[in-house]
Amino acid sequence: MSRFAVIDTETTWGDAVMSIGIVIAESETFELIDKRYYILTPFNNHGGMYTYALYANDIEPDLECSREKAMTELRQFLSDNEVADMFAYNATFDYHHLPELSHLAWYDIMKVAAYRQHNHRIPHCADCYSTGRMKRGYGVQSVYRMLSGDSEYCEMHNALTDAMDELIIMRMLNHEFSKYALARI
Repeated sequence: MSRFAVIDTETTWGDAVMSIGIVIAESETFELIDKRYYILTPFNNHGGMYTYALYANDIEPDLECSREKAMTELRQFLSDNEVADMFAYNATFDYHHLPELSHLAWYDIMKVAAYRQHNHRIPHCADCYSTGRMKRGYGVQSVYRMLSGDSEYCEMHNALTDAMDELIIMRMLNHEFSKYALARI
């Protein structure tokens, strides 16, 4: 069984990673297999736009520790699950913030979700470039609402719940895993 990971990070005002959420999924069904949530100290106390969401809905981290310890555990978690492919929404952001994971093949979910030719739920009235990419409204919250029909969905900005939601977006796009080859960064 082939597996992949979806990751999300939240950062401080000073652009340091304060939390990492990651889910492992099965490549054929896009079903969640396992997950981890890390809060990085001391950065969790530095403040950021989404500091309030670190413990949202009483979510407890698997580890609240130094970045070094979290990355060691995270790399082992990925290795144990034989993960070689990492996905993220706006993946370049997370890729640059997590150089410890640069050995993986990274893919950007947004490169599929924001394009008319890959996301058939983009309304005909949506303003798109000639390439098919939407000009606006292609963030996680907007795309999730578009695909699910749930106009009340709100992105929580907790790294774990956001990674889970990004996996759901992949599932709702309903593409084979191989489709994401075009989204490699």
